Amino acid sequence: MKKILITGAANGIGRATAIACVEAGYNVIAADKDKQGLRDLQNILPSHRLEAYFADFSKPDTYQSFISDLYQHDDRLALQGLVNNAGLYHGKSVFEYSDEEMEEMWAVNLKSLIFLSRDFARHELQAPHARSIVNITSVAGEVGSMDALYGATKAGVIGLTKANAWNFAPRIRVNAVSPALIRNTSIHERIPEHRRKEYERQEVLNTPIQPEGVADVILFLLSEQSRHLTGKVIPVDNGAYPR
Repeated sequence: MKKILITGAANGIGRATAIACVEAGYNVIAADKDKQGLRDLQNILPSHRLEAYFADFSKPDTYQSFISDLYQHDDRLALQGLVNNAGLYHGKSVFEYSDEEMEEMWAVNLKSLIFLSRDFARHELQAPHARSIVNITSVAGEVGSMDALYGATKAGVIGLTKANAWNFAPRIRVNAVSPALIRNTSIHERIPEHRRKEYERQEVLNTPIQPEGVADVILFLLSEQSRHLTGKVIPVDNGAYPR
């Protein structure tokens, strides 16, 4: 059975992706610091298809060892894919950030992806079949954000995606999904109202984007259907901000 690791799996896009992966026939390792969200996910998915792990990816001890620990505990483990979804958004000016908040943002949104992706590749680069990494960036990483720290980290995710597509080829494909205004997520409620209205004004399709719509694109990038794609950034934005 193919197995996928999803970080930030307890809510929003991560939760929708975990459900979509199980429905598509994958087994899922779900990692998140939200214990209640993980329990809720366990309540709706078959126990033999889901492994849930409490993990705070702002902590170096976590992101530097998480994947290696998985392989150490199961010497038969083979991961088909990694979805780097865990992320933070505060929706505030750079002048309002504390030093501690800045460090946490860098750790969760970018540094953890570097370590998780590298360790995934170390264990799966010689696998007999192709593997896939999907990074979750944001329109903020492409066109900017009033939250400069968030925008900067998400731009870094795009750079990491393109670099690792080269680093890990040809066995591991690396792509990114770039959502815009996604409803029913914790981030949505933190976006200042005037920014939400601007995103909505830019959209040329009128069906509000839900986490499940992003999960569909992630599932495509994990699958063999996207076997010719690597180093790509796929917008999920209802046509907003043409680029």
